[in-house]
Amino acid sequence: MIHEIKEATEYLKKHGVLAPEVGVILGTGLGNRFVEKIKNPIIINYNFIPYFPVSTVEFHKGKLIYGEVKGKKVLAMQGRFHYYEGYTMQQITLPVRVMKMLGVKQLLISNAAGNMNMKWKKGDLMLIDDHINLQPDNPLRGENFEVLGPRFPDMSQPYSKKLNDKLIKIAKDKKIKLHKGVYVAVMGPNLETRAEYRFLHQIGADAVGMSTVPEVLVANHMSLPCCAISVLTDDCDPDNLKPAVISEIIAIAGKAEGKLTELYVELISKL
Repeated sequence: MIHEIKEATEYLKKHGVLAPEVGVILGTGLGNRFVEKIKNPIIINYNFIPYFPVSTVEFHKGKLIYGEVKGKKVLAMQGRFHYYEGYTMQQITLPVRVMKMLGVKQLLISNAAGNMNMKWKKGDLMLIDDHINLQPDNPLRGENFEVLGPRFPDMSQPYSKKLNDKLIKIAKDKKIKLHKGVYVAVMGPNLETRAEYRFLHQIGADAVGMSTVPEVLVANHMSLPCCAISVLTDDCDPDNLKPAVISEIIAIAGKAEGKLTELYVELISKL
């Protein structure tokens, strides 16, 4: 794994990706508006980068974009990888490790998630305060390399309080509704049954998705402060559950993208 990280890192350096300060992972149906904010972009397709997986989900672009946002050097993933695509946890989190090796000091993550808190509405944003990991594997399983991080990384504060506090203030100042809650990660790719939604909400989750947690585990392993915002794209009410339409989920994510972009661009300006 060390060899793969080094080779991917060196490739990106040779192609102009030098000392990025902020890493960004753009989730399902998200990213176009944020990418438009990146000045003087260098765009590299994932399939050119050594050992990078290729995104197989149609609404994940599969591009790494390097440039400037509010005077900061930013490295953005337009499209991520998921365990359900058939990749290992180590493969889907390789980009996070490469970001850290390139010099990234903060990681901003986004995703589309199902809403299980019936006080909230689809299209709202949720700042992830904590998570529950129900995925069947862990990117830290196997041999541990001390150069990357400790064998047993602490997870008492997986999402940076400093970054979260900044986002809460920015949202208040801009009058953007930003809930705070718990995200539960499941394997997918199927959506959940009524009984599963009841169970997930009863164990303390407000939103459910199929990503983010592996990336957060690796970020914490490498002492890389991170934050994450979910766009709540569908209501998961077990007493009134309707079939999910993926095109509608993508459309709702697209409508909320402007608010998410505004929050993250302002956060970057304050880092």
